[in-house]
Amino acid sequence: MRLPFFAFFFLFFIVQVVSLHAQSEDEVSRLIRFRIESDEPMDKIEIRKISLLTTDEIINFYNNRTFKKAWSQNGLLTKAAYDLRLEILQSEFDGLTPEDYHLSMIESFFRTFEGNKANGVANEPGDLADFDIFLSDAFFHLARNLEIGKVDPSKFGKDWEIARKEPVHTFPALLEEALAKNDIHGSIELLYPKFSIYKEGRKVIKELVEKVKEDTLNWRKVKIDKAIHVGESNPVIPRLRERLIYWGLLEEYDFQDERLYDSVMMDGIKDFQGTHGLDIDGVIGRQTVLAFNDGPRQQLNKAIVNMERLRWLPDTVKNAEFILVNIANFQLDYLKNLDTLLTERVIVGKRYHESPIFMADMSYIVFSPYWNIPYSITQSEIIPSVRKNPNYISEKNMEVITPSGKLVDPSTINWNSKSFPYLVRQKPGEGNSLGLVKFMFPNKHNVYIHDTNAPSLFDLDDRARSHGCIRVRNPQDFAKALLADDPSWTMDRILTAMHQTQEQVVQLNRKIPVVLVYLTFWADTKGEAHFREDIYDRDEKVLLALKQNSLD
Repeated sequence: MRLPFFAFFFLFFIVQVVSLHAQSEDEVSRLIRFRIESDEPMDKIEIRKISLLTTDEIINFYNNRTFKKAWSQNGLLTKAAYDLRLEILQSEFDGLTPEDYHLSMIESFFRTFEGNKANGVANEPGDLADFDIFLSDAFFHLARNLEIGKVDPSKFGKDWEIARKEPVHTFPALLEEALAKNDIHGSIELLYPKFSIYKEGRKVIKELVEKVKEDTLNWRKVKIDKAIHVGESNPVIPRLRERLIYWGLLEEYDFQDERLYDSVMMDGIKDFQGTHGLDIDGVIGRQTVLAFNDGPRQQLNKAIVNMERLRWLPDTVKNAEFILVNIANFQLDYLKNLDTLLTERVIVGKRYHESPIFMADMSYIVFSPYWNIPYSITQSEIIPSVRKNPNYISEKNMEVITPSGKLVDPSTINWNSKSFPYLVRQKPGEGNSLGLVKFMFPNKHNVYIHDTNAPSLFDLDDRARSHGCIRVRNPQDFAKALLADDPSWTMDRILTAMHQTQEQVVQLNRKIPVVLVYLTFWADTKGEAHFREDIYDRDEKVLLALKQNSLD
């Protein structure tokens, strides 16, 4: 049976269209291969005179898929392409810069393709090939920045000495899986730090971005000469009230004297103090006013910096047990199986004696410890004190020893000599500067956690007061928690061990990771934002590094 002429013509037309489409599809793949291949050695691949952000990932990804396009089908963009575009735009909420991921170029392609679609014009194979490579490159670069951070923390030297993480994921394989499952967002989420506070932090940044856009308040810095108590008047009160209302911590209300600090306003002050780690006493002191001077832009910058710090952190949640000290928050948390067993206030290094950022394993406890005084403190504090008071060594319950440990009579030493070939240590006792117990996690900084003979310092908001070590409040409770596996270590036995005339070293039956961090912002599991003073002025350096373009 012969086909009618029109049927034959129609069939011929369909075959030709399919053939042309296949040729077009092949052309896109051929052009992708052509763009990636080069006859000359090169550090970076260039597309349209723009250097790609990744090289190995791009080559491996397209080689493994025989240069098949990833982001278009039948000449049109896939849902995955639109999904990745959204992820790039929303990287702003990770504290990253969307423009770092070819956003301008990608957006220009989208405008072209959407215009072609509206006008019934086919997309050019060359445009589809270039777009494909740019989008894949953006995925790989964003993936790396999310998993290990955009900035290498080692560039900040002693500010952050925790080793930079290695990527867990192979990004080309991750992208193949994302495309197969048609789940770009799910693959991106896999790269977030495994702390619940990270996702909550993204929500806070999203809110702050909007606040920055809408902000019209005058954030001129406020200063006070002395603390303000309820019932007192002060010219800064109207501005503080205005800022409480702005942050949603106080509703607008009628008042007779705008300069009067009244009880209605005090409730908002207490809420504000709570989110800034201050004593919730309702007294407007220097630290409270200092926190009030940060507007939404300053808070956003602080959040951006600390989201990056979270990306630097090792995945401690994999450990069933660890100790976390947030220096900027003056707080120690002891966690086991993701439950916080103990939280205590700590005292950290004062400026110029800053507590370092690092990670080490706690392995033993020393009850009734000697304080082996660092040579720098001996030179700067002990020797000048002895020169003024020859009885200083005995009055402070100290002793002088040779490097081999032999006792030396202080009266036989020439304390005015330029050389001092001795060591000074303070004997166990109530006046010992280390207190009655120290918790040891050997490290090159000679930093450890210990008690103190000045417990009143724990009542201060600003607890940057030590020479670099970490002083913990209620050390007996900390010791009890660490020794909980051994029922023989009762509280009575711990207190007895803390009041001896000789040291007692107790080895722990396991090594417990201790992570010292510096976080001036985080969002808790309820989504509430917490901000802390940048006591060591470290945030600005990280912010500047984050603001640099990836190719700078």
